[in-house]
Amino acid sequence: MNLLFSYGTLQLEQVQLSQFGRLLTGRPDALPGYTMTMIRITDPEVIEASGANMHPLVVASRDGVVEGTVFEVTDAELAAADAYEVDDYARAEVSLRSGVRAYVYLSRDEVTEGR
Repeated sequence: MNLLFSYGTLQLEQVQLSQFGRLLTGRPDALPGYTMTMIRITDPEVIEASGANMHPLVVASRDGVVEGTVFEVTDAELAAADAYEVDDYARAEVSLRSGVRAYVYLSRDEVTEGR
C-alpha cells in the first residue's frame, strides 16, 4: 500500500468513486511548508469528475500549512490518481505533520525545480 495525501478534489466522494471505484479510507493530516492557491482546469473529464473547473494547488510557503487527508491506496489506485491529475501537477514524496512520508501532488514547476 501507498500513502497519498490529498488537500483537494481527491478527497471528494464522487472523484474517488469515478477514479478508484471505491471510497478511500483516510485520516486527517497536514503538509507543512506550503500554502494553497487555485488553478483553472480545462480537461473536461477532470471537470466532470470533480464538478469544478477551479482546483486547489499547493505552493511552497515558509510559514504555511495545508490541511488534508492521507489515504492508503494500491499501486493501481496511485496510477489512476496520476492519470486524473492534469499537467500542472506532479507527484512527489513529502513528510507530513504526523511524521509519515506520503505522496502528494504539488505544482509541477516546484517538483521539477527540486523543492
